[in-house]
Amino acid sequence: MTKLAIPAVAVAFLMASASSHATPPAGQDALAGPKIKIDVGGRKLNMYCIGKGSPTVLFEADIGRAGWDWSAVLPEVAKRTRACVYDRAGLGSSDPIIRASTVANASKDLNFLIKNARLDAPFVLVGTGYGAMVAQHFALRSRGAAVSGLVLVEPMHEDALPADRATQLDAALACLASAEQGKTDAACAYPATGINGDIGPALAASQAAQAAKPTYWRARASELDSLETSAGQLRAARKPFGDIKVVEVKQGQPSAIIDAVTNILDTPANRE
Repeated sequence: MTKLAIPAVAVAFLMASASSHATPPAGQDALAGPKIKIDVGGRKLNMYCIGKGSPTVLFEADIGRAGWDWSAVLPEVAKRTRACVYDRAGLGSSDPIIRASTVANASKDLNFLIKNARLDAPFVLVGTGYGAMVAQHFALRSRGAAVSGLVLVEPMHEDALPADRATQLDAALACLASAEQGKTDAACAYPATGINGDIGPALAASQAAQAAKPTYWRARASELDSLETSAGQLRAARKPFGDIKVVEVKQGQPSAIIDAVTNILDTPANRE
């Protein structure tokens, strides 16, 4: 397959824009490229962990987004315990999708990732938007045995899916068509998020490269196209969380997310 080239002017623009902002979070550059690739059944997902301690905090990004979105939160949480981000199939530096990107399939991949990476339980899962649905599905299907806490950041709910999801899907499919033709479009840039903080040149370049790949837009479109199915899967799994501590964050700001994770880490069940 021919690799798509990113116009130098586009990368230069993104890097210049990034450099005009405040200094990006420390350690952000480490998230800009592939780290450890974990086999999840004939495919590999990209994962990055820092810090030491228990429980292990795992982060789930929003729909069509990569683990680097957590660059402003990850290092702060890692000061307290082990913290890991990963890229779902087709996103970031993970292998392309080979099946529908549903919540249940993402949950299965996460189960394989945890086992094959030999991550230590228990886990606190932090998910934003669609990622909160994945985190909840995993916690519910694991019967709470491995999950001690959930932080749900502006969570998407199975009974209240985004009203503009069809419009988002059409936009993703249009960007997929452009990427397949090797074209660039300002409307097809990797979307910004307040969770990430300021973007440095290395991450800006990686995000530009991501937005030029058909594999990225296929994964994003698949997550959007599978939303109704994913909602049904989470609805079927829904039951009381039992002993799992759940904290909802209504505004996706790094400080609020860090405070919520700290709140869970400070519960008696998570203290060593």
